[in-house]
Amino acid sequence: MTNILNIRTFKAFQSRNYALFFGGQLISRIGMWMQRTAVVWIVYSMTHSTFMLGLTVFAEQFPSFLFSLLGGVVADRNNRYKVLMITQIISALQAVLLTILVFMEHYVIWEILSLSVLLGIVNAFDIPARQPLVHDIINKKEDLPNAIALNSTLNNLARLIGPSLSGIVLTQFGAGNCFLVNAISFIAVIISLMLMKLPPYKPTPTKKKISTDLKEGLLYLKNTPKISVILIMLSLLCLLVVPYNTLLPVYAKVIFKGDAATFGYINSFIGLGAVIAAIYLASLKSSTNLHRILFTNTVILGISLIVFSHLNIFPIAMAIAIICGFGTMSLIPICNTILQLEADEAMRGRVISFFAMAAFGMIPIGSLFIGMVSKYVGAPNSLLIQGIIALLIALSFYLFYKKKKRDRALLIPINTEETDTINNQI
Repeated sequence: MTNILNIRTFKAFQSRNYALFFGGQLISRIGMWMQRTAVVWIVYSMTHSTFMLGLTVFAEQFPSFLFSLLGGVVADRNNRYKVLMITQIISALQAVLLTILVFMEHYVIWEILSLSVLLGIVNAFDIPARQPLVHDIINKKEDLPNAIALNSTLNNLARLIGPSLSGIVLTQFGAGNCFLVNAISFIAVIISLMLMKLPPYKPTPTKKKISTDLKEGLLYLKNTPKISVILIMLSLLCLLVVPYNTLLPVYAKVIFKGDAATFGYINSFIGLGAVIAAIYLASLKSSTNLHRILFTNTVILGISLIVFSHLNIFPIAMAIAIICGFGTMSLIPICNTILQLEADEAMRGRVISFFAMAAFGMIPIGSLFIGMVSKYVGAPNSLLIQGIIALLIALSFYLFYKKKKRDRALLIPINTEETDTINNQI
Protein backbone atom coordinates (compact mmCIF):
# COMPACT_ATOMS: atom_id res chain seq x y z
CA MET A 1 0.00 0.00 0.00
CA THR A 2 2.86 2.33 0.88
CA ASN A 3 4.44 1.78 -2.56
CA ILE A 4 1.14 2.71 -4.21
CA LEU A 5 0.92 5.92 -2.20
CA ASN A 6 4.46 6.84 -3.24
CA ILE A 7 3.52 6.72 -6.92
CA ARG A 8 3.33 10.30 -8.18
CA THR A 9 -0.28 9.88 -9.30
CA PHE A 10 -1.46 8.95 -5.76
CA LYS A 11 0.81 10.97 -3.46
CA ALA A 12 -2.02 13.10 -2.07
CA PHE A 13 -3.52 10.04 -0.35
CA GLN A 14 -0.67 10.22 2.15
CA SER A 15 -2.73 13.00 3.78
CA ARG A 16 -5.31 11.29 6.00
CA ASN A 17 -7.81 14.14 5.70
CA TYR A 18 -7.63 14.08 1.93
CA ALA A 19 -8.10 10.30 1.79
CA LEU A 20 -11.27 10.70 3.90
CA PHE A 21 -12.43 13.57 1.73
CA PHE A 22 -11.86 11.59 -1.47
CA GLY A 23 -13.74 8.50 -0.27
CA GLY A 24 -16.77 10.41 0.99
CA GLN A 25 -16.98 12.64 -2.06
CA LEU A 26 -16.68 9.71 -4.49
CA ILE A 27 -19.70 7.95 -3.00
CA SER A 28 -21.69 11.18 -2.84
CA ARG A 29 -20.86 12.23 -6.41
CA ILE A 30 -21.92 8.83 -7.76
CA GLY A 31 -25.26 9.33 -6.05
CA MET A 32 -25.53 12.87 -7.42
CA TRP A 33 -24.91 11.65 -10.98
CA MET A 34 -27.58 8.99 -10.52
CA GLN A 35 -30.02 11.70 -9.48
CA ARG A 36 -29.08 14.06 -12.30
CA THR A 37 -29.47 11.33 -14.92
CA ALA A 38 -32.86 10.32 -13.51
CA VAL A 39 -34.17 13.90 -13.41
CA VAL A 40 -33.27 14.52 -17.06
CA TRP A 41 -34.81 11.24 -18.15
CA ILE A 42 -38.06 11.88 -16.24
CA VAL A 43 -38.45 15.31 -17.78
CA TYR A 44 -37.81 14.09 -21.33
CA SER A 45 -40.09 11.07 -20.88
CA MET A 46 -42.90 13.34 -19.69
CA THR A 47 -42.50 16.11 -22.27
CA HIS A 48 -40.50 14.72 -25.27
CA SER A 49 -39.24 18.29 -25.62
CA THR A 50 -35.63 19.33 -26.24
CA PHE A 51 -36.52 22.76 -24.91
CA MET A 52 -37.59 21.21 -21.59
CA LEU A 53 -34.27 19.36 -21.48
CA GLY A 54 -32.52 22.71 -21.73
CA LEU A 55 -34.84 24.18 -19.12
CA THR A 56 -34.02 21.33 -16.72
CA VAL A 57 -30.31 22.09 -16.94
CA PHE A 58 -31.09 25.80 -16.65
CA ALA A 59 -33.15 25.26 -13.48
CA GLU A 60 -30.28 23.58 -11.63
CA GLN A 61 -27.32 25.55 -12.87
CA PHE A 62 -28.47 29.13 -13.41
CA PRO A 63 -29.16 29.75 -9.69
CA SER A 64 -25.55 28.75 -9.09
CA PHE A 65 -24.54 31.51 -11.49
CA LEU A 66 -26.73 34.08 -9.74
CA PHE A 67 -25.37 33.33 -6.27
CA SER A 68 -21.83 32.17 -7.04
CA LEU A 69 -20.17 35.51 -6.25
CA LEU A 70 -21.96 35.63 -2.91
CA GLY A 71 -20.92 32.02 -2.33
CA GLY A 72 -17.29 32.98 -2.96
CA VAL A 73 -17.48 35.80 -0.43
CA VAL A 74 -19.06 33.49 2.14
CA ALA A 75 -16.28 30.94 1.58
CA ASP A 76 -13.59 33.60 2.07
CA ARG A 77 -15.18 35.14 5.16
CA ASN A 78 -16.15 31.97 7.03
CA ASN A 79 -14.92 28.52 8.03
CA ARG A 80 -15.03 26.59 4.74
CA TYR A 81 -15.33 23.29 6.59
CA LYS A 82 -18.53 24.38 8.32
CA VAL A 83 -19.92 25.90 5.12
CA LEU A 84 -19.31 22.60 3.33
CA MET A 85 -20.97 20.61 6.10
CA ILE A 86 -24.08 22.80 5.91
CA THR A 87 -24.32 22.55 2.12
CA GLN A 88 -24.00 18.76 2.23
CA ILE A 89 -26.80 18.46 4.78
CA ILE A 90 -29.11 20.69 2.73
CA SER A 91 -28.27 18.73 -0.45
CA ALA A 92 -29.18 15.51 1.36
CA LEU A 93 -32.51 17.00 2.42
CA GLN A 94 -33.18 18.03 -1.20
CA ALA A 95 -32.59 14.44 -2.32
CA VAL A 96 -34.95 13.17 0.40
CA LEU A 97 -37.69 15.58 -0.74
CA LEU A 98 -37.23 14.48 -4.36
CA THR A 99 -37.44 10.83 -3.29
CA ILE A 100 -40.69 11.37 -1.37
CA LEU A 101 -42.18 13.37 -4.24
CA VAL A 102 -41.53 10.67 -6.83
CA PHE A 103 -42.60 7.78 -4.60
CA MET A 104 -45.94 9.55 -4.06
CA GLU A 105 -46.44 9.32 -7.88
CA HIS A 106 -48.32 12.61 -8.13
CA TYR A 107 -45.46 14.85 -9.17
CA VAL A 108 -45.49 17.43 -11.95
CA ILE A 109 -42.68 19.10 -13.87
CA TRP A 110 -42.63 22.36 -11.91
CA GLU A 111 -42.10 20.50 -8.62
CA ILE A 112 -39.05 18.68 -9.99
CA LEU A 113 -37.66 21.89 -11.46
CA SER A 114 -38.22 23.75 -8.19
CA LEU A 115 -36.13 21.22 -6.29
CA SER A 116 -33.48 21.54 -9.01
CA VAL A 117 -33.42 25.29 -8.38
CA LEU A 118 -32.89 24.63 -4.66
CA LEU A 119 -29.93 22.38 -5.44
CA GLY A 120 -28.48 25.03 -7.75
CA ILE A 121 -28.58 27.63 -4.96
CA VAL A 122 -26.86 25.23 -2.57
CA ASN A 123 -24.13 24.50 -5.14
CA ALA A 124 -23.38 28.22 -5.40
CA PHE A 125 -22.14 28.07 -1.79
CA ASP A 126 -20.84 24.50 -1.88
CA ILE A 127 -18.30 24.76 -4.71
CA PRO A 128 -16.37 27.87 -3.53
CA ALA A 129 -16.05 26.21 -0.11
CA ARG A 130 -15.30 22.64 -1.24
CA GLN A 131 -12.61 23.26 -3.84
CA PRO A 132 -10.37 25.60 -1.80
CA LEU A 133 -10.77 23.28 1.22
CA VAL A 134 -8.42 20.89 -0.56
CA HIS A 135 -5.62 23.37 0.16
CA ASP A 136 -6.34 23.07 3.88
CA ILE A 137 -6.46 19.27 4.13
CA ILE A 138 -3.23 18.45 2.27
CA ASN A 139 -0.26 17.99 4.60
CA LYS A 140 2.41 18.67 2.01
CA LYS A 141 1.61 21.67 -0.16
CA GLU A 142 3.81 20.31 -2.94
CA ASP A 143 1.21 17.54 -3.29
CA LEU A 144 -1.53 20.09 -3.96
CA PRO A 145 -1.52 19.77 -7.80
CA ASN A 146 -1.76 15.99 -7.41
CA ALA A 147 -4.67 16.34 -4.97
CA ILE A 148 -6.57 18.56 -7.36
CA ALA A 149 -5.80 16.14 -10.18
CA LEU A 150 -7.19 13.27 -8.12
CA ASN A 151 -10.29 15.37 -7.42
CA SER A 152 -10.87 15.57 -11.15
CA THR A 153 -10.45 11.80 -11.39
CA LEU A 154 -12.98 11.45 -8.57
CA ASN A 155 -15.58 13.52 -10.38
CA ASN A 156 -15.01 11.70 -13.65
CA LEU A 157 -15.23 8.28 -12.01
CA ALA A 158 -18.56 9.38 -10.58
CA ARG A 159 -19.65 10.45 -14.04
CA LEU A 160 -18.59 7.05 -15.38
CA ILE A 161 -20.31 4.95 -12.69
CA GLY A 162 -23.32 7.08 -11.74
CA PRO A 163 -25.19 7.23 -15.07
CA SER A 164 -24.69 3.50 -15.70
CA LEU A 165 -26.13 2.63 -12.30
CA SER A 166 -28.90 5.16 -12.83
CA GLY A 167 -29.84 3.64 -16.18
CA ILE A 168 -30.09 0.18 -14.63
CA VAL A 169 -32.03 1.37 -11.58
CA LEU A 170 -34.34 3.51 -13.74
CA THR A 171 -35.19 0.55 -15.93
CA GLN A 172 -35.57 -2.04 -13.18
CA PHE A 173 -36.78 -0.12 -10.13
CA GLY A 174 -37.85 3.39 -11.16
CA ALA A 175 -36.57 6.94 -10.67
CA GLY A 176 -37.53 7.14 -7.01
CA ASN A 177 -34.86 4.60 -6.10
CA CYS A 178 -32.20 6.66 -7.90
CA PHE A 179 -33.09 9.61 -5.71
CA LEU A 180 -33.13 7.40 -2.61
CA VAL A 181 -29.63 6.11 -3.35
CA ASN A 182 -28.41 9.69 -3.71
CA ALA A 183 -29.96 10.69 -0.38
CA ILE A 184 -28.26 7.75 1.35
CA SER A 185 -24.90 8.54 -0.31
CA PHE A 186 -24.66 11.81 1.60
CA ILE A 187 -24.18 9.82 4.80
CA ALA A 188 -20.72 8.86 3.53
CA VAL A 189 -19.56 12.42 2.85
CA ILE A 190 -20.95 13.75 6.14
CA ILE A 191 -19.20 10.98 8.12
CA SER A 192 -15.94 11.60 6.25
CA LEU A 193 -16.10 15.30 7.12
CA MET A 194 -16.76 14.50 10.78
CA LEU A 195 -13.70 12.19 10.91
CA MET A 196 -11.31 14.85 9.62
CA LYS A 197 -8.84 16.47 12.00
CA LEU A 198 -8.29 20.06 10.87
CA PRO A 199 -6.27 22.83 12.51
CA PRO A 200 -8.28 25.47 14.40
CA TYR A 201 -10.00 27.94 12.13
CA LYS A 202 -8.43 31.40 12.09
CA PRO A 203 -11.08 33.97 11.17
CA THR A 204 -10.23 36.93 8.97
CA PRO A 205 -9.33 39.78 11.35
CA THR A 206 -11.24 42.47 9.46
CA LYS A 207 -14.69 42.09 7.98
CA LYS A 208 -15.45 44.36 5.06
CA LYS A 209 -18.81 44.91 3.50
CA ILE A 210 -19.84 42.14 1.14
CA SER A 211 -20.12 44.71 -1.66
CA THR A 212 -16.51 45.72 -1.04
CA ASP A 213 -15.38 42.10 -1.27
CA LEU A 214 -17.27 41.70 -4.53
CA LYS A 215 -15.68 44.84 -6.00
CA GLU A 216 -12.22 43.66 -4.94
CA GLY A 217 -12.85 40.33 -6.66
CA LEU A 218 -13.86 42.01 -9.92
CA LEU A 219 -10.85 44.34 -9.79
CA TYR A 220 -8.56 41.38 -9.14
CA LEU A 221 -9.98 39.64 -12.17
CA LYS A 222 -9.49 42.74 -14.32
CA ASN A 223 -5.87 43.05 -13.25
CA THR A 224 -5.02 39.37 -13.70
CA PRO A 225 -5.12 38.65 -17.45
CA LYS A 226 -3.85 35.09 -17.02
CA ILE A 227 -7.12 34.38 -15.25
CA SER A 228 -9.49 36.60 -17.22
CA VAL A 229 -8.42 35.35 -20.68
CA ILE A 230 -8.89 31.72 -19.67
CA LEU A 231 -12.29 32.58 -18.21
CA ILE A 232 -13.36 34.12 -21.53
CA MET A 233 -12.45 30.94 -23.40
CA LEU A 234 -14.17 28.81 -20.78
CA SER A 235 -17.29 30.96 -21.01
CA LEU A 236 -17.48 30.61 -24.79
CA LEU A 237 -17.00 26.86 -24.66
CA CYS A 238 -19.60 26.43 -21.91
CA LEU A 239 -22.09 28.62 -23.75
CA LEU A 240 -21.80 27.18 -27.25
CA VAL A 241 -20.12 23.77 -27.11
CA VAL A 242 -20.26 21.97 -23.76
CA PRO A 243 -24.10 21.88 -23.58
CA TYR A 244 -24.13 19.20 -26.28
CA ASN A 245 -24.99 16.73 -23.50
CA THR A 246 -28.40 18.40 -23.23
CA LEU A 247 -29.40 16.49 -26.37
CA LEU A 248 -28.15 13.06 -25.28
CA PRO A 249 -31.64 11.83 -24.25
CA VAL A 250 -32.73 12.46 -27.85
CA TYR A 251 -29.90 10.28 -29.12
CA ALA A 252 -30.75 7.56 -26.59
CA LYS A 253 -34.49 7.44 -27.30
CA VAL A 254 -34.89 8.58 -30.91
CA ILE A 255 -31.65 8.01 -32.82
CA PHE A 256 -30.50 4.82 -31.07
CA LYS A 257 -34.08 3.75 -30.26
CA GLY A 258 -33.16 2.83 -26.69
CA ASP A 259 -34.38 3.43 -23.14
CA ALA A 260 -33.12 4.84 -19.86
CA ALA A 261 -30.30 2.28 -19.78
CA THR A 262 -29.13 3.50 -23.20
CA PHE A 263 -29.05 7.05 -21.90
CA GLY A 264 -27.00 5.91 -18.92
CA TYR A 265 -24.53 4.07 -21.17
CA ILE A 266 -23.97 7.13 -23.35
CA ASN A 267 -23.19 9.24 -20.28
CA SER A 268 -20.90 6.54 -18.93
CA PHE A 269 -18.86 6.26 -22.14
CA ILE A 270 -18.41 10.03 -22.04
CA GLY A 271 -17.42 9.58 -18.39
CA LEU A 272 -14.86 6.95 -19.40
CA GLY A 273 -13.23 9.49 -21.69
CA ALA A 274 -13.26 11.96 -18.83
CA VAL A 275 -11.49 9.48 -16.53
CA ILE A 276 -8.83 8.87 -19.19
CA ALA A 277 -8.36 12.64 -19.51
CA ALA A 278 -8.01 13.07 -15.75
CA ILE A 279 -5.43 10.29 -15.45
CA TYR A 280 -3.53 11.66 -18.43
CA LEU A 281 -3.34 15.14 -16.94
CA ALA A 282 -2.52 13.86 -13.46
CA SER A 283 0.41 11.87 -14.84
CA LEU A 284 2.03 14.78 -16.67
CA LYS A 285 5.20 16.37 -15.38
CA SER A 286 5.04 19.36 -13.07
CA SER A 287 5.09 21.84 -15.93
CA THR A 288 3.70 21.92 -19.44
CA ASN A 289 2.74 24.26 -22.24
CA LEU A 290 -0.80 24.92 -21.05
CA HIS A 291 -1.99 26.78 -24.12
CA ARG A 292 -0.88 24.03 -26.49
CA ILE A 293 -2.82 21.40 -24.55
CA LEU A 294 -5.84 23.67 -24.30
CA PHE A 295 -5.80 24.29 -28.07
CA THR A 296 -5.24 20.63 -28.95
CA ASN A 297 -8.00 19.31 -26.71
CA THR A 298 -10.47 21.90 -27.96
CA VAL A 299 -9.75 20.70 -31.49
CA ILE A 300 -10.22 17.08 -30.36
CA LEU A 301 -13.60 17.98 -28.87
CA GLY A 302 -14.71 19.81 -32.01
CA ILE A 303 -13.77 16.99 -34.38
CA SER A 304 -15.33 14.31 -32.17
CA LEU A 305 -18.63 16.21 -31.98
CA ILE A 306 -18.70 16.57 -35.77
CA VAL A 307 -18.14 12.83 -36.22
CA PHE A 308 -20.61 11.83 -33.47
CA SER A 309 -23.38 14.14 -34.66
CA HIS A 310 -24.74 11.97 -37.51
CA LEU A 311 -23.71 8.50 -36.35
CA ASN A 312 -26.53 6.00 -35.84
CA ILE A 313 -24.43 2.88 -35.18
CA PHE A 314 -24.35 2.59 -31.39
CA PRO A 315 -20.97 0.83 -30.84
CA ILE A 316 -19.11 3.25 -33.12
CA ALA A 317 -20.90 6.21 -31.57
CA MET A 318 -19.82 5.08 -28.08
CA ALA A 319 -16.20 4.93 -29.19
CA ILE A 320 -16.50 8.54 -30.37
CA ALA A 321 -18.31 9.43 -27.13
CA ILE A 322 -15.17 8.43 -25.24
CA ILE A 323 -13.20 10.96 -27.30
CA CYS A 324 -15.88 13.59 -26.65
CA GLY A 325 -15.55 12.96 -22.94
CA PHE A 326 -11.77 13.21 -23.13
CA GLY A 327 -11.96 16.55 -24.92
CA THR A 328 -14.67 18.04 -22.74
CA MET A 329 -13.38 17.02 -19.34
CA SER A 330 -9.77 17.89 -20.03
CA LEU A 331 -10.63 21.49 -20.93
CA ILE A 332 -12.19 22.30 -17.57
CA PRO A 333 -9.22 21.15 -15.42
CA ILE A 334 -6.69 22.92 -17.65
CA CYS A 335 -8.61 26.18 -17.37
CA ASN A 336 -8.99 25.69 -13.63
CA THR A 337 -5.24 25.25 -13.16
CA ILE A 338 -4.51 28.96 -13.38
CA LEU A 339 -7.40 29.83 -11.09
CA GLN A 340 -6.36 27.43 -8.34
CA LEU A 341 -2.60 27.97 -8.36
CA GLU A 342 -2.28 31.60 -9.45
CA ALA A 343 -4.94 33.08 -7.15
CA ASP A 344 -3.95 34.67 -3.86
CA GLU A 345 -5.15 32.82 -0.77
CA ALA A 346 -7.37 35.72 0.27
CA MET A 347 -9.00 35.79 -3.16
CA ARG A 348 -9.23 32.06 -3.88
CA GLY A 349 -12.88 31.65 -2.91
CA ARG A 350 -13.91 34.56 -5.11
CA VAL A 351 -11.76 33.36 -8.00
CA ILE A 352 -13.41 29.94 -7.81
CA SER A 353 -16.78 31.71 -7.78
CA PHE A 354 -15.82 33.40 -11.09
CA PHE A 355 -14.95 29.96 -12.41
CA ALA A 356 -18.39 28.74 -11.29
CA MET A 357 -20.02 31.75 -12.95
CA ALA A 358 -18.27 31.00 -16.24
CA ALA A 359 -19.69 27.51 -16.20
CA PHE A 360 -22.97 27.81 -14.32
CA GLY A 361 -23.84 31.03 -16.08
CA MET A 362 -23.04 29.88 -19.59
CA ILE A 363 -24.02 26.20 -19.54
CA PRO A 364 -27.68 26.75 -18.57
CA ILE A 365 -28.07 29.60 -21.07
CA GLY A 366 -26.35 27.47 -23.70
CA SER A 367 -28.58 24.52 -22.83
CA LEU A 368 -31.69 26.61 -23.40
CA PHE A 369 -30.26 27.94 -26.64
CA ILE A 370 -29.22 24.50 -27.92
CA GLY A 371 -32.61 23.08 -26.95
CA MET A 372 -34.40 25.75 -28.97
CA VAL A 373 -32.08 25.45 -31.97
CA SER A 374 -32.48 21.68 -32.09
CA LYS A 375 -36.26 22.08 -32.37
CA TYR A 376 -35.70 23.60 -35.81
CA VAL A 377 -32.55 21.92 -37.13
CA GLY A 378 -32.64 18.63 -35.18
CA ALA A 379 -30.24 17.20 -32.63
CA PRO A 380 -27.66 15.85 -35.13
CA ASN A 381 -27.28 19.18 -36.93
CA SER A 382 -27.06 20.98 -33.59
CA LEU A 383 -24.10 18.83 -32.52
CA LEU A 384 -22.49 19.34 -35.94
CA ILE A 385 -22.71 23.11 -35.53
CA GLN A 386 -21.31 22.91 -31.99
CA GLY A 387 -18.32 20.92 -33.24
CA ILE A 388 -17.59 23.57 -35.87
CA ILE A 389 -17.90 26.32 -33.25
CA ALA A 390 -15.37 24.50 -31.03
CA LEU A 391 -12.87 24.51 -33.90
CA LEU A 392 -13.47 28.23 -34.50
CA ILE A 393 -12.94 29.01 -30.79
CA ALA A 394 -9.71 27.01 -30.82
CA LEU A 395 -8.49 28.83 -33.92
CA SER A 396 -9.38 32.25 -32.49
CA PHE A 397 -7.46 31.70 -29.26
CA TYR A 398 -4.54 30.14 -31.08
CA LEU A 399 -4.22 33.27 -33.22
CA PHE A 400 -4.63 35.48 -30.14
CA TYR A 401 -1.83 33.82 -28.19
CA LYS A 402 0.37 33.60 -31.25
CA LYS A 403 0.08 37.35 -31.66
CA LYS A 404 0.29 38.40 -28.02
CA LYS A 405 2.77 35.88 -26.66
CA ARG A 406 4.81 34.76 -29.62
CA ASP A 407 8.03 34.54 -27.67
CA ARG A 408 6.57 33.41 -24.35
CA ALA A 409 5.24 30.02 -23.25
CA LEU A 410 3.09 29.79 -20.13
CA LEU A 411 4.62 27.03 -18.02
CA ILE A 412 2.64 26.10 -14.92
CA PRO A 413 1.90 22.91 -12.98
CA ILE A 414 -1.00 20.90 -14.36
CA ASN A 415 -4.07 20.98 -12.16
CA THR A 416 -6.91 18.68 -13.12
CA GLU A 417 -9.62 19.79 -10.68
CA GLU A 418 -13.01 20.05 -12.48
CA THR A 419 -14.68 22.21 -10.98
CA ASP A 420 -17.16 19.99 -9.43
CA THR A 421 -19.01 21.77 -11.14
CA ILE A 422 -18.41 21.76 -13.98
CA ASN A 423 -17.60 18.03 -14.37
CA ASN A 424 -20.53 17.50 -12.07
CA GLN A 425 -22.67 19.69 -14.05
CA ILE A 426 -21.91 18.85 -17.64
